[in-house]
Amino acid sequence: MSLQQQINDDIKDAMKARNADRLAALRAVKSAIMLEATKEGTTTVPDNVSLKLIAKLVKQRKDSAAIFIKQNRQDLAEDEINQLAYLEVYLPAQMGEDEVREIVREVIAQVGASSSADIGRCMGLLMGRLNGKAEGALISKLVREALS
Repeated sequence: MSLQQQINDDIKDAMKARNADRLAALRAVKSAIMLEATKEGTTTVPDNVSLKLIAKLVKQRKDSAAIFIKQNRQDLAEDEINQLAYLEVYLPAQMGEDEVREIVREVIAQVGASSSADIGRCMGLLMGRLNGKAEGALISKLVREALS
């Protein structure tokens, strides 16, 4: 079963259960997937593209929750955090910082990188290898630390 079909089934389940937060989160995912599909001129989107869209929505929810907390809007922050929990279920497990650091070391040795001029080559390989398993900001930070 494709991820898109799984989300559609989960939307039906959330409607039956009258779970408003889950339904809102899943509808946002479905909307993002449909926008991507129409942009490409198709009716379906590959699962890897769907995962990238879900990761983007997760990041948006985290950022929104942080802003709401800073502005003392706990009610809105709770909504974002609840939706975030429903979205993270669809993402693959995130690697820990130590695991990512080890892979960064391997790639730097593989590329033979020795200065900050090699960051781009390392990042290209790492983003392909760690796609969806670690955030780009974390990878970038660790590469910069290792090459400085």
